[in-house]
Amino acid sequence: MLAVSRAAGWGWVCLGVATALLLVTVYPVTVLAGEVITVGGAGTGLGAMKLLATAYELAHPGISVRVLPSLGSAGGIKAVAQGALDIAISARPLKDNEQGMVAVEYARTPFVFVAHRKVRAHGLTLRELEEIYAGAKTAWPDGGRIRLVLRPETDTDTGIISTFSPGMAKAMRTALGRKGMIVAVTDQECVAAVAQTPGGLGGATLTQLVTEKQPVKVLALEGIIPSVQALAEGRYRQFKTLYLVMPSAATPAARRFADFIRSREGARILGRVGNLVVSTPGGR
Repeated sequence: MLAVSRAAGWGWVCLGVATALLLVTVYPVTVLAGEVITVGGAGTGLGAMKLLATAYELAHPGISVRVLPSLGSAGGIKAVAQGALDIAISARPLKDNEQGMVAVEYARTPFVFVAHRKVRAHGLTLRELEEIYAGAKTAWPDGGRIRLVLRPETDTDTGIISTFSPGMAKAMRTALGRKGMIVAVTDQECVAAVAQTPGGLGGATLTQLVTEKQPVKVLALEGIIPSVQALAEGRYRQFKTLYLVMPSAATPAARRFADFIRSREGARILGRVGNLVVSTPGGR
């Protein structure tokens, strides 16, 4: 069972940067004959990024795109700033103090709630979510205990969920203040915790679920089943925005890969795995 303190968020950022630096050191560019592009950051976008990397490598022999394990948005951005990554995937825009980089929005993916596969509920309302996070609703319809999986207080997902309804921010603060809660640091840990915890409930994104195929149940929200089409039509309103973050003076190889992600072919790949592409330039 995954349980960490809320203070773990900053430690994870430091660990993520250290991991990126270590991987680049252990697997230097000179190992391969051609160019190597390193990508990492928010776990929610890693599965789609691996598919994009494979397609790009097939079309560009001699180029290797290495997608690192989850570093989180902050960890990925710091790794780019320190030269350990060429491109970071971020679930938030750059902050004012994150200088020398550019962030480009490339997709939106439905933010979804997932439950343990044996939970007999099929959906939740925003009011029910408020009650669950506030501790007023503690059982599923069949009487089983709801085991809420939280993210650290400063995590992007925590902020996203807090905006879902007028009372959600207060309910989130209440949940984070309760003792004995499960707190998962990364996107992958969160879904794994829900999958492994009877009665589990937590947040995820559609693109992560499609690409990683974890055995969890996707819940409808306010009667709407999350999908790219429902998001595009405005019927499903909860989503996570994804950005590509690069140094202002990015390498030509990194810029070409970023252009591919935002090309027509990149849009087709992203669209197949739970992403609504924000805009596609007149690329290939």
